[in-house]
Amino acid sequence: MTARAADRARYDRATAHLDAPVAIVDLEAFDANADDLRRRAGGKPIRVASKSVRCRALLERILAREGFAGIMSFTLAESLWLARSGFDDVLLAYPSADRRGFAELTGDPKLAASVTVMIDDPAQLRLIDGAREGGTEVVRVCLELDTSLKLLGGRVRVGARRSPLHSAAQVAEMARVVARTPGFRLVGLMAYEGHIAGVGDAVAGRPVRSRAIRLMQATARRELARRRAEVVRAVRAVAPDLEFVNGGGTGSVQYTAAEDAVTEIAAGSGLYVPRLFDNYTSFHGRPAALFAQPVVRRPGVGVVTVLGGGYPASGAAGPDRLPVPYLPEGLVYDPQEGPGEVQTPLLGAPADDLLIGDKVWFRHAKAGELCERFDALHLVAGDGVTATVPTYRGEGHTFL
Repeated sequence: MTARAADRARYDRATAHLDAPVAIVDLEAFDANADDLRRRAGGKPIRVASKSVRCRALLERILAREGFAGIMSFTLAESLWLARSGFDDVLLAYPSADRRGFAELTGDPKLAASVTVMIDDPAQLRLIDGAREGGTEVVRVCLELDTSLKLLGGRVRVGARRSPLHSAAQVAEMARVVARTPGFRLVGLMAYEGHIAGVGDAVAGRPVRSRAIRLMQATARRELARRRAEVVRAVRAVAPDLEFVNGGGTGSVQYTAAEDAVTEIAAGSGLYVPRLFDNYTSFHGRPAALFAQPVVRRPGVGVVTVLGGGYPASGAAGPDRLPVPYLPEGLVYDPQEGPGEVQTPLLGAPADDLLIGDKVWFRHAKAGELCERFDALHLVAGDGVTATVPTYRGEGHTFL
């Protein structure tokens, strides 16, 4: 029996009392992935990206482990909710225009002490001030550095379109704007290198493309390490008490941790290891988060139909954004239908061994987005479910 076949048998036994659709997290794999992230971080603390987890119980589990500290959140409403729930170090990774949320933040000393907001433009400071509604608390601020690689005088750009702050001079000037604006305090700097951390460099069946990605990423790492160090020096000249410099992502943990200028690493997807993280040479994780759909039809030889399963991930549309049939091994989508809203035909020899009601296990393309489809995660250890915990959705929250 292969390791994957053994996992399938174990997951089927653990969830035999549960009807599909159902979502699980394999705690052994989850903890092993956490250990690998910590090893790669080389002693620097890892701030957990909540959008890749979206489950309070698992955020508490990971933050109880050595080497993990703080949360990187994705909306202001989520940040405030987490802070009220007892998480005392929440970095909002994206600028917000949530005026009601800013009114709450600036009117509550505990929230203001626990949440740091992201900015890259003076207009964002003005929006926050305009939303205060009498709130007088000082707002903790983090600046975001644009990490994109610019070539040929800027005519070629590699990387996500995020912050407008690219040079040390631009970031330092924004730091001076914060310093002279009452009611704000600059505490951090963030730089997320998505073109390095979030792009696999070993694409199956694409050796030329893979080599090109590795060359691009090596060039980008060198350029960013040099520029990030310059930016940090420039910002510390304005704000010598800067508390943290955050960088990284699951795919670049060890590279970013090697930079002296960086004080903490961000990671989250590496805990669940969705299918988009299969194509890396720098690390190999264990799939920890899966979902099962029930077999509801057997249309013919070599084909079964499961209920639903069409859960595409965000990003540029393409086959890599689709869930992948994982267990039993050997099932593929019908190319004429793909994964559907209410039914999904699956082809392959293993279909003939599946009965009505059996589970087919899938991996989502991305990590936390799976939790937008399920109210609960069943935590599997060995052959059993040790706990059932709500996702954000299960607690009544869909933050974005």
